Amino acid sequence: MLTSQRRALISTRLASDGQIIAGELAEELNLSEDTIRRDLRDMAADGLLKRVHGGALPITPPLPDLEARQTISADVKKRLGRKAAELVRTGQLVFIDGGTTNAEIVRALPREMRLTIATHSPAIAALLEKHRAEVILIGGSLYKHSMVATGAAALAAIGTLRPDIFFLGATAIHPVHGLSTGNYEEAAVKRAILAQSAETIALMTEEKFDAVSPHRIMGVEETAGLIAPAGMAQEVSEPYRRKAARIIEA
Repeated sequence: MLTSQRRALISTRLASDGQIIAGELAEELNLSEDTIRRDLRDMAADGLLKRVHGGALPITPPLPDLEARQTISADVKKRLGRKAAELVRTGQLVFIDGGTTNAEIVRALPREMRLTIATHSPAIAALLEKHRAEVILIGGSLYKHSMVATGAAALAAIGTLRPDIFFLGATAIHPVHGLSTGNYEEAAVKRAILAQSAETIALMTEEKFDAVSPHRIMGVEETAGLIAPAGMAQEVSEPYRRKAARIIEA
């Protein structure tokens, strides 16, 4: 098998299985493990995967700062936010995660709508200034990259709530490894919120699919739904359709 063929196979397996185990792949292809490890090393140097002990994982997406993220896929985020806002009903308690995509949910909500919105993001709370909604702002230690509260105080306050919907933000989603994010404490807070919520719905832009960040939040099959961009390639979306309760296109 040519080097280019092996590397194409490795890329395909990473997308479908979420990992490469060097010894298993070498045995399957009847090659030396050193050959597979050399392929993985070279592909990692080219930014195509992440080397780990014994194999490889999909590349972790970069974490640009909040200001930079506001310019990424801005039109798509507005569509996702509008679709999420359509799911909200009067009188509900809705927990909105931090992030630029979830900010578009707030912008799409009718200002006169009577409901309660909880958030651990001061940036999200600030957008609700002119809304009739009651706002519960969860405090704690501020994780500045995402502008959300984390830590013991945040976890204690979250434990007193029972949201009808949690709109979750994540930096990556993979059919095997689920939804994940780049910060350990932030992931713990997200897991606490979803554990308290009747349903969790994740808004995901296309560049986050088939990627893995270091800290797992939940499995794709545990979500009540994914809101994703319309028109994604079938080979990308199909593994998620088999696992997610529903995929809502926007």
